[in-house]
Order: sequence, then structure tokens, then C-alpha cells
Amino acid sequence: MARPREFDTDEAIRKAAEVFWRKSYEEATLPDLLDGMGLTRGSLYKAFKDKKSLFLRVLDYYETTAVDDAVACLTDINVPDGRRRILGFFKGVVQAVNQGDRRGCLLCTAAAGSEMSDPEIAAAVNGGLRRIRDALGLALAASPLHDTLKQDERKTLANLLLTQYIGLRVLARSCLPLGIVEQSSRGIEELLKAR
Repeated sequence: MARPREFDTDEAIRKAAEVFWRKSYEEATLPDLLDGMGLTRGSLYKAFKDKKSLFLRVLDYYETTAVDDAVACLTDINVPDGRRRILGFFKGVVQAVNQGDRRGCLLCTAAAGSEMSDPEIAAAVNGGLRRIRDALGLALAASPLHDTLKQDERKTLANLLLTQYIGLRVLARSCLPLGIVEQSSRGIEELLKAR
């Protein structure tokens, strides 16, 4: 008879997310994961099969936490002006960096890594980033300065904003002086004033 698991799977995934977030998928070693998750090798393999399977579970976890929060911010009907939603979203990135969060975005880190050569990982990462891009598009549709844009123009602007988001989150990991991140955020404000 199989013994029941002696650890909380959700907590283990959360701890693995921290390791991958800090180190990246490629750089996170098995000892890093075992130490960070507080598991034995056998427990990790029994519960998650291998590193890739664990990372896919972590990406799913990240989607239901961070990506859902981003989408909620960008689609918040209590803030009727979609431009204000977008600016709030980017200000949140700057605020996190100013408060010492240099992890960046797990999706952005993965998108810049060699793990994107794996089709399953690439699909998971692209799916999360697509949700953020689509939410940016919805916010633009709710912006009085942008609601008259044609759909393809709005999509182009949403793609541009997504690239700015990815860049800001990668810059956060780089530990460059904070002024760069703050200036980029102000640049987005200027971009969204233009028509």
C-alpha cells in the first residue's frame, strides 16, 4: 500500500516557484529545488516526475496568481478609464522594484531563456503573456484616448505595451539603477497621451 504524501503539494509548488523565479529554469539545479522545497529527491520525483513537469506546474500556479492579478488590474471596471488601468499596472511594477522586488516576472524570465525551445514550456509562457496582452487591449478599448482606434491598431499598441512590460520586468532583474525603470514608466505615460 502506497504511503500518503507527507507534504503540501501546493506549498511545494509555491516554494519551487521562488527557486525558479530567483534562478531561472535553466539555472535551477536539483539540489536548489530540493533545498528550496524542503523535499527529498524521491519525494520530488514521485510527486512531480521531473524538473520540466514541476516547472509546468509552477507556470500554472503563476498563471493563477500573478497573471490573474495583472488581468484583474487591467480589466477592473471600477476604474472606468482604461488608460488609468494601464498606468496603474505599470506603476505597480515600479513600486515593486522600489520596494526591493528584483525577481521580475517568471514568464518574462522564461521567455528570455533557452527553455522556450521546449514546445510545452513555450505554450505555457506564451499563453500567460497573451492573456496580459489581451487585457492591455481591453484596457485600451476602455480608454477615451484610444477607444476609436481600429482593432488592429489597438492590438499593435497592446503588443508594444507588452514589450515594454517584458522589458521593465527584465530590467528589474538586472539591478540597473532604479531611475531607468521609473523613466520607462513615465515614457509609457507619454506614449499613452499620443494618438
